[in-house]
Amino acid sequence: MKIIPSKILSLFTNNLFKNSSWGIVSQGFQTLFTSLFFVIIARQYSTVTFANYIVASSVYQLVAAFSGMGLGQWFIREVVQASDRSGFINRFLKMQVYFGVAFYLGNLLLAYLFYSDGFVRLLIIVFGVNIIFDNIINAIRSLNVADFEQKKTFLILTLEAFLRLLVACLLFVYPLSVVTFSVILIGVRFITLNLFLRYGSANQVNLTSLWQSRINRRDVSALLLANWPFIIIGGVSIINWRIAAIIIAKALTAADVATYEISFKLFSIAQILPIIISTTVFPLLVKLLTNEGPEQFRAFYRQAHLYYLLFGLLAYTFVYTFVDGLLPLAFGAKYALAGGYTKQMFLTILVFPTVLLQANVLVALKLEKQDMWLNIGALLVNVLTCLVGLYYVQSLAIVNYSIFASFLVFRLLQDVLLVRRKITSIGHVLGFYAITSLAVGAFIGLSTVAPGPLVFSVGWGVCLLWLLKYRRQLDPKAEAAVQLVPVGTGASPAIGETP
Repeated sequence: MKIIPSKILSLFTNNLFKNSSWGIVSQGFQTLFTSLFFVIIARQYSTVTFANYIVASSVYQLVAAFSGMGLGQWFIREVVQASDRSGFINRFLKMQVYFGVAFYLGNLLLAYLFYSDGFVRLLIIVFGVNIIFDNIINAIRSLNVADFEQKKTFLILTLEAFLRLLVACLLFVYPLSVVTFSVILIGVRFITLNLFLRYGSANQVNLTSLWQSRINRRDVSALLLANWPFIIIGGVSIINWRIAAIIIAKALTAADVATYEISFKLFSIAQILPIIISTTVFPLLVKLLTNEGPEQFRAFYRQAHLYYLLFGLLAYTFVYTFVDGLLPLAFGAKYALAGGYTKQMFLTILVFPTVLLQANVLVALKLEKQDMWLNIGALLVNVLTCLVGLYYVQSLAIVNYSIFASFLVFRLLQDVLLVRRKITSIGHVLGFYAITSLAVGAFIGLSTVAPGPLVFSVGWGVCLLWLLKYRRQLDPKAEAAVQLVPVGTGASPAIGETP
């Protein structure tokens, strides 16, 4: 695969990781605390109770995916140039409160329409309170991105993750019911909301001004009509994952729901790094396209694509090698068979990072409507393949392969669009699939004749040596070629993360 040497090589040495370091460190602690939280509740509650908890949280996340109406990016862009900044901020927050209340009522409707079990309904109602809190919190997070104050967001969310872990530790002392446990977590989220209002907003938000703000309904309608592609894009990315848990709960067993969620927990950890890096890569793509022209834009895309490709291979081979021993150790013997299903789910990580990169490329090119239709197409492939497959074969494997198929179709459609736009070439696209297929096939084959950890260590040792040699062959003037602007990173939650 031919990689065009780029004068933006410095992006992959110092500045990119400096720009992303706060997000990476913060997300690292959040992941640690959240993973321990998840392990504790999986061990302390029965499989059925844990599965009900997952179903309720999945319904809440499906609703929350649309409750913000995809206006975060619009707000970040407009607040910088607002003449009445304070009034603009308070009107936006009040709008988000209204959206939150409306979607919470929708959450109640879903609970009674689709679930006859009173216990599951109650959990959905409790979890739904988060929708209102989330809308306000996410609005302030967007304000922090606009003001380059993401450190406040990182610190508050890390503290929240730690408090949630402390609540989970109470289960070792006192056996709380899952409803009581969920109510306490709502209390923790309320504390987080107050921290964002008092500290995270830098005194730019107060209840008095929020109450006095007036919202023009026509302006809101016009705003939503102008930004509807972002509403779809933001929602579909979560629905693709969370709808699977709901389908599993309807078609398979509680044990399958729990196994799926454990597999997805590992996947959500793996996707954190490319998501955070992408929040820095995206504005750099925009900068290159605007200031440097299409040639440097394409060169940067190909350079980034290589690293995203390697990360996907690294994540997959790591899980393939070690997951069978790690899962029983972390979650107990009752989930000893989850390793095989986790390997199936991690087929998706082979394409997910590059799909994320190419989605950023499309939005940078102002092709968000096309990206929206690609998202919808991928969702339809996921749901239809899953439902048809489960009709004939009652297995969790169908769900995992359906998700992989949807992302593969998504990637293929992106490739077609980018080739037509001359951002990439057919040879570059075929090279991605060839390298991925050969690398995975060789790794699995070698793992059958030699110890997996040995194959993993030697294989990635050789890859590291090749990468160092490859970097030395690139343009030595690249380090000083581009002065990167200080770009902040939002602490993006893992897609579809369980609260």
